[in-house]
Amino acid sequence: MDFQGNMDRILDSIQQAKAAGAMYRSGPEMEIPGYSCADHFYESDTMLHSWEVVAELLQHPLCVDIMIDVGLPVMHKNVTYNCRLVFLNRKILLIRPKLILCDDGNYRETRWFTAWRKIRQVEDHYIPRIISRITGQITVPFGDAVIATRDTCIGYEICEELWNPESSHIPMSLDGVEIIVNGSGSYTEIRKGYVCRDLVMSATARSGGCYLFANQRGCDGDRVYFSGNSMIGLNGSIVARTLPYSLQEVEIVTATIDLESVRNYRSLVRSRCLHAAQSQAYPRIQVNFALSNDEDIFLPLSQPIEYTIPTPEEEILYGPACWLWDYLRRSGQGGFLLPLSGGVDSSSTATIVYSMCHLVVQAVANGEEKVLEDVRRIVSQSDYVPRDRRELCGRLFHTVYMATENSSIETKNRAKLLSQQIGRLNLPVLGDILGAPPTAELEPLDEGTLVQTDEADMGMTYAELATYGKLRKVECCGPYSMFGKLIHMWSDRCSPAEVAEKVKLFFRYYSVNRHKMTILTPAYHAETYSPDDHRFDHRQFLYNYRWLWQFRAIDKAVEKLETRSRDEQVERSSSNRSTKDSQSSHKRPSSRSCSNSFSGSTGNESQRRGVEVPPGPLIQTGLMESHKPECVLQDHPSGTHTTAEPIDCGPGSETDRKRWGCLSSPLHTLGHSTQKSCRAVKITLVHLQHHTTSVQM
Repeated sequence: MDFQGNMDRILDSIQQAKAAGAMYRSGPEMEIPGYSCADHFYESDTMLHSWEVVAELLQHPLCVDIMIDVGLPVMHKNVTYNCRLVFLNRKILLIRPKLILCDDGNYRETRWFTAWRKIRQVEDHYIPRIISRITGQITVPFGDAVIATRDTCIGYEICEELWNPESSHIPMSLDGVEIIVNGSGSYTEIRKGYVCRDLVMSATARSGGCYLFANQRGCDGDRVYFSGNSMIGLNGSIVARTLPYSLQEVEIVTATIDLESVRNYRSLVRSRCLHAAQSQAYPRIQVNFALSNDEDIFLPLSQPIEYTIPTPEEEILYGPACWLWDYLRRSGQGGFLLPLSGGVDSSSTATIVYSMCHLVVQAVANGEEKVLEDVRRIVSQSDYVPRDRRELCGRLFHTVYMATENSSIETKNRAKLLSQQIGRLNLPVLGDILGAPPTAELEPLDEGTLVQTDEADMGMTYAELATYGKLRKVECCGPYSMFGKLIHMWSDRCSPAEVAEKVKLFFRYYSVNRHKMTILTPAYHAETYSPDDHRFDHRQFLYNYRWLWQFRAIDKAVEKLETRSRDEQVERSSSNRSTKDSQSSHKRPSSRSCSNSFSGSTGNESQRRGVEVPPGPLIQTGLMESHKPECVLQDHPSGTHTTAEPIDCGPGSETDRKRWGCLSSPLHTLGHSTQKSCRAVKITLVHLQHHTTSVQM
């Protein structure tokens, strides 16, 4: 909602782009009002002020002889769309609405916008009078179109469209679009830094072309930190990028590309040319303008660069630090106050504030005037120049030690040491803090020694908590399905009954504490399994903490597993006795084969190829009698047919289970026609010397 600030930053970026010799400028998604306006998008004022900014840009002397696109909300026929507006020399060329909206994670775009589903169609849009007076236009093209200049063709995607399986960049590329521009609002999550890079590289590797990915960076007034990482891709490589973490108000990235390299790349892929010749055409907006000129032949071309990904530790250190700086300067406050206990939580927060001060000092040293202006305003000193991070921490950061009678000498000393060392390049006390057992220090000490730890109180470790969180949020597991996964993940250290108790304990604690999430101070979004109640993790805050139906289902599953385990032990003992009897009588067992197919393959197909079923927990497949594997059965002394010794399936990987259509319970293989199921075994289809296919059990 900072229209003035956003317009100033847009003009600054245009000035920098022109100084770098660029002929096209693109910016992030919704850059005029800001992406995180939320329900302000319902207000007519938001659209009015956005058009007023467009009017200022259209008539600004900087916006001459450079093609520009900006992001704003536009209401077309009483429907609001998330749009890119492209203009050149006081004329609007195209308003391109977003085709695919995002509702994942923290995104809620369909709450305010509607996706444009008229693919490759354009309509007339009546623009406001304040715009008509400047452009002389009454209507402008609105819809899914591309822009054809004298030397190339430019198409558009908006953020989520790059992620979606029905991305527009492939059909546009097949139709001759050589430059694709994406104004994006992608926020950061730990260990996700590679995603945007891989998507841009993949988009240009499959069909060639140049991809401009302009992403927002910083805190836009909400819990997320937009990751920046704007980049330019060319034919499967990255040729330019911005920094992922920086306090710069505006940073541009430019590249000089040879359009002939795009054309050569595409023409060499003959299968692509066949599809391109049959592709459906996009509406083209003809523009008498060129992005190149005859002198460009003397310009050095941009070469592929090495795109480094920050480590998770760097993401934790710098992402929240940048977010805190935006939080501080935008809130109009004078600094931070932290109750420093000496434990991991408060000490980590203090270290992140130190990291923020380090970035501020570094930015000022690099000549960032806006950062210096903000620092002077915050400390209320017009001539202040921060040169030492420790001194700056002393001005912006205040800690207090709020001890109780249960606080130990160790935590008090750690808190004191950390507060003294804040601002140094290294903090030796952090090693002691990380090595200390996490504790809330709510219970009385035993002769000055801690008797309470968080993990003992909770009945679960922090590593287990991380696993629960990922299964609950990322893999969408309720109590029963979480139990089904954990009995295999933890099979080497817990019995099914123990896993059941752990799962029940977690969900009991989760349900009785869920209400606390509704009142937490807004915090930096970092993980895919964040329990943030605001928008990311929508749940009720009052539960029946006993989870009667779900826990009963777990109990039944445990009972079945224990019964099966006892039966297998009895059967294994019986099988061992029969084997010994057979060996003592030198009786050679006869073998038989079950014919027909396995997993939908015909017998002949199975003979031509060997297929290996990976180790892993499998489920009862419900194979029909006609879909049995060819299997070797052994005569049992009692006259019934049994399988051979079971083989430990092992935990396997989720990828393997999905690949082979397997879930998380043991597979019941088929034995004799009178026997409906046998024990779990590992199956391998192999080629034998006689070119027949067998199932080894």
